[in-house]
Amino acid sequence: MITDFLETVLPQLQQKKPLVHHLTNYVTVNDCANITLAIGASPIMADEIQEVASITAQADALVLNLGTLNQRILASMLVAGQRANQFGIPIILDPVGVGISTFRQQAVQKLLAELDLAVIRGNRSEISFLAGKENSAKGVDSFDQTLDTSTMITRAQKVADKKHCVVAVTGATDIIVDEQQIVTAENGCPAMKQITGTGCMTTSLVGSFCGSQPQEIFASTLTALLAMGIAGEIGQKRTQKLGSGSLRTAIIDTINHLDTKTLQERGKFHEVTA
Repeated sequence: MITDFLETVLPQLQQKKPLVHHLTNYVTVNDCANITLAIGASPIMADEIQEVASITAQADALVLNLGTLNQRILASMLVAGQRANQFGIPIILDPVGVGISTFRQQAVQKLLAELDLAVIRGNRSEISFLAGKENSAKGVDSFDQTLDTSTMITRAQKVADKKHCVVAVTGATDIIVDEQQIVTAENGCPAMKQITGTGCMTTSLVGSFCGSQPQEIFASTLTALLAMGIAGEIGQKRTQKLGSGSLRTAIIDTINHLDTKTLQERGKFHEVTA
């Protein structure tokens, strides 16, 4: 049960302090490292191909973020991902802006073909593209927010069934699916869209929770999305007269002080019957 999981997940994560290896983008790398530390995990940001295999072997989770993708990073991602699969380490893929260029499309297809993923976390445009729908993104932003939730659930399920993994779609309503389960979550605030990297930070939280409890990938992914949404709500309330820079800091601060009671009382989610 998700409710039982929420009761113990934070203390267990903070006790284990999972090492999360990030091959992520240089726009948000500092925020990803800080939010990983804030939740109680340990980040490492290493993308040199000569060391990624040995570092991944020591990690508890591997995050692959395509935000500032290039050929060098892609090669390192494949090496790191293969080592993660060899050691049973969960891989979390963030296909940032997958539909905006042929290079990104081909890179993601290569990652999907060669690696076994635990989680794919993306916005509505990105997951829609992976489901075979026409891209509706400009840059790395999502313009599919008008799609109804049931349509996005169908698209997410298509990706989950194909890759046999958890798929998390973040937006006004978050959607988490695998081949058997569907859950929606509704924490967060519109102001989060004004901060570069909220999606990347969410993916880092997914890596942190999955690294802590790799046997509970679905529940860990849901918990990460709840945590980020709750942090956005609390942060927005604290900084509503300030600006987006203050909100960014407040989100990380809130994650740093997140406790089980807040997670249980503020988390808004429900299971959907297929």
